[in-house]
Amino acid sequence: MSLLLQTPVAVLSRLHRTLRPSAPSPLLGATVLITGASSGIGEHTAYAAASRGAHVLLVARRADELARVQAEIVARGGRASTYTLDLTDGEAVDALVSELLTRHGAVDYLVNNAGRSIRRSLELSHDRFHDFERMMAVNFFGPVRLTMGLLPAMRAQKFGHVVNIVTRGNQIKAPKFSAYIASKTALDVWGRIMGREAFFDNVTCTNVRVALVATDMIGPTEAYSDSRAESPEHCAERIVRALEDRPITVNGIVGTVTEVFNLVSPRLADFVFAEMSRRVPDSAAARGEVVVAPVETATHNGSGD
Repeated sequence: MSLLLQTPVAVLSRLHRTLRPSAPSPLLGATVLITGASSGIGEHTAYAAASRGAHVLLVARRADELARVQAEIVARGGRASTYTLDLTDGEAVDALVSELLTRHGAVDYLVNNAGRSIRRSLELSHDRFHDFERMMAVNFFGPVRLTMGLLPAMRAQKFGHVVNIVTRGNQIKAPKFSAYIASKTALDVWGRIMGREAFFDNVTCTNVRVALVATDMIGPTEAYSDSRAESPEHCAERIVRALEDRPITVNGIVGTVTEVFNLVSPRLADFVFAEMSRRVPDSAAARGEVVVAPVETATHNGSGD
């Protein structure tokens, strides 16, 4: 039942570390696994976690980029290990879980950050069902399989925390993101249920609903060229705070206000977003005029090939 006091304890712990910057982080000496750690949000989350004394386990598809991030962490006095993985390869995920448990024992913290985004209207998606399959494979089935593999050891040691990098789109229901938001919403809901089932084993989950983040993923969408986006460094600090404090969700003001709008006046919200969608057309990438390579990072918006 100690989890019932988690929030006030986390607040007091945060206050203590604020007043005494030299006070140790809860991450000191812990193992923190971060997927999509080769760039963007994942890379900077790795730097922030390592700076707090965690042993960071870097997971992504690009071995060369993982080696670069590892070298930077080591140069800063931190500790990191690298593991190359394609989350859509189920057998590879299972093999990684086995290797991690053998080498490190239970993973203390898991950040499900790797993901892919597609911004494409349903009008352009009638013959592209693979868009939905890809989104579910990367954004839902992959992280769930990885988490399920690590969960028994977390429960056995009576501690574990999972941070899912999802999207404020789960609250907004933004047009042209049906495949992406649906996959992230599935992960959001799954994480909440997992946290309830593992409650008495002190294993918890935070869904961080990020907004627009300045990573390579948003590059193909012309509509965001002039948009103000959060830096990956700032986003990473919020994620590490979620690791330390273990809240249930981390929301932004825009997502929260829009969620209330959707609940209070759903038909008006439909009209407003339909009009906004009409005024902001599909990108060249969404129309198939530009080929976009997949990027291993999580953000709110982007386009896919």
